[in-house]
Amino acid sequence: MLARMKIREAVADDWAAIWPFFHAIVAAGDTFTFPTDLTEEQGRDWWLLPAPDRTVVAVDEAGTVLGTAKMNRNHMGNASHIASASYMVDPAHAGRGVGRALCDYTLGWARAAGYRAMQFNAVVETNVRAVELYRSLGFDVIGTLPEGFRHPEKGYVGLHIMHRPL
Repeated sequence: MLARMKIREAVADDWAAIWPFFHAIVAAGDTFTFPTDLTEEQGRDWWLLPAPDRTVVAVDEAGTVLGTAKMNRNHMGNASHIASASYMVDPAHAGRGVGRALCDYTLGWARAAGYRAMQFNAVVETNVRAVELYRSLGFDVIGTLPEGFRHPEKGYVGLHIMHRPL
């Protein structure tokens, strides 16, 4: 765990630091349902969300962006009381508690914003580190879409829907 990690609101200038690892993660095609050929402009528009949604970055004491999270309502209308979030950690900083800190942050944001639960719609079942992290933070797999994700190496694998009350 990083001793002096800070999570703060992302600003437009952060995109230059986010894009390289965002692009590499999306292009790998093994954890996100985004198109693997997503352009930088599309990625920025999908990731840097305007209020009342939120995008944050985790930075170290030198200001280096270690990871990022976006949080938003999961649905509209009469289902708008359920939040969702997505996370990306720069692989160069994996295993240092960045993902856990970002997930904790989004849970606090969702509680403070009045959401009743958080739901992840598409957690690739082979993304074992993410599934284990979410389970350790109180999320349960409430369903799995069989063969819902075409993994570039493992073929068709399940997509978990994960949920936790707030």
